[in-house]
Amino acid sequence: MTREKYALIDCNNFYVSCERVFNPKLVGKPVVVLSNNDGCVVARSNEAKKIGVTMGVPYFKVSHLEKEQGLIALSSNYPLYGEMSNRVMTLLGEFAPRQEVYSIDECFLLVGGMSEFEQTARQIKATVQQSLGLPICVGIAPTKTLAKLCNNVAKSTTALAGVLDYDSVSEDKQTRMLRAIKVREVWGVGRKLAEKFHDMGIDTALDLRQSDADLMAKQFSVVTKRTILELRGTPCVGMESVGEARKHIVSSRSFGRAVYTLEELEEAVTSYASKACEKLRRDQSIAGEVAVSVRTSAYADDSFGDGEVISLPSATDDTMLIVKHALQALRMVYKPGYAYQKASITLGKVMPREGRQISLFSVTEENEKSEKMMKALDATNARFGRGTIFLAGEGIDQSWQMKAEHKTPAYVSDWDEIPRVRV
Repeated sequence: MTREKYALIDCNNFYVSCERVFNPKLVGKPVVVLSNNDGCVVARSNEAKKIGVTMGVPYFKVSHLEKEQGLIALSSNYPLYGEMSNRVMTLLGEFAPRQEVYSIDECFLLVGGMSEFEQTARQIKATVQQSLGLPICVGIAPTKTLAKLCNNVAKSTTALAGVLDYDSVSEDKQTRMLRAIKVREVWGVGRKLAEKFHDMGIDTALDLRQSDADLMAKQFSVVTKRTILELRGTPCVGMESVGEARKHIVSSRSFGRAVYTLEELEEAVTSYASKACEKLRRDQSIAGEVAVSVRTSAYADDSFGDGEVISLPSATDDTMLIVKHALQALRMVYKPGYAYQKASITLGKVMPREGRQISLFSVTEENEKSEKMMKALDATNARFGRGTIFLAGEGIDQSWQMKAEHKTPAYVSDWDEIPRVRV
């Protein structure tokens, strides 16, 4: 019998690669993508890494490289990255019986029993490149932890051409590979844990594999024991259920400038609540409570932050009802005279819509009217682009929106921004 195996597929430099699909002039250039408000570097091309740009560095510290090294900075374009992620995950799901989407640019495929999957992996790599223009790497191993490590090695070793099957190399090469990998690079081992391991003389993935699993479980946790066993080739972490409902939905953004007035905060909260409700309905869920929080800069002399939670009369996915209670919560925490930097909306007590319990005092006709209205709202925005129909309370100008001075067009989600080719 062919033993169970996992493939970890990861898109290389995902945000930058998405930008390059629609702007080939960026290929071969040092490119970085910035966080909200164009603050820090959250993605780098290989060329940017070579000129010394580190992950998470504030952009103002490396902005001089624009003139000195030709560095190109782009604002985060989340609608583009989200749509490209959906497309690549849909494509990858066709190659295996089970798929677990791990993050926006990574997924696991269960490939146990599929013979010669290394050859299939190279076919997947070519298909994604041809169909979507995105470069990927594939790590294949008997455990998810080893698959992650194989993926990293495949990404950093040119000779492997982006694919590494752990079982295809000799035990001696496996040992040398694990010896070369720092323990902090092992899936599930963070910086603090790596520091504790270092004090015990455990500095590499090989050191961790050779440690006493039972003793490590007593000293740290059962998770550490599972990691050790996975490094030895024993599967301890299986495929998670696809589409597991989330328990909370958060919509949060920093403002592009300081916000002082209640009116502008109401616009932001209405906008964030509307986005959260879109996610809620997309998940076929309803929420039983809404929480609102606001805060100033933590570095301000008179810093301030507060939040309020309101339980809804009955769980709902109606944007207007949720916005109504969100604004009520906002007015309870707002204090004039402060320079607010951020607002957050959290929908709590999220549950599947099919298990909905109607309030004793609710009117069936009103519920049906609400459902029809939300369906019409979502259908219109899905067809003609997000924001085609929106609540007036979200505002028109929205000058408080976060800074995105280097944002590229919404190539795949806005009809007005679709690339045009002149023949």
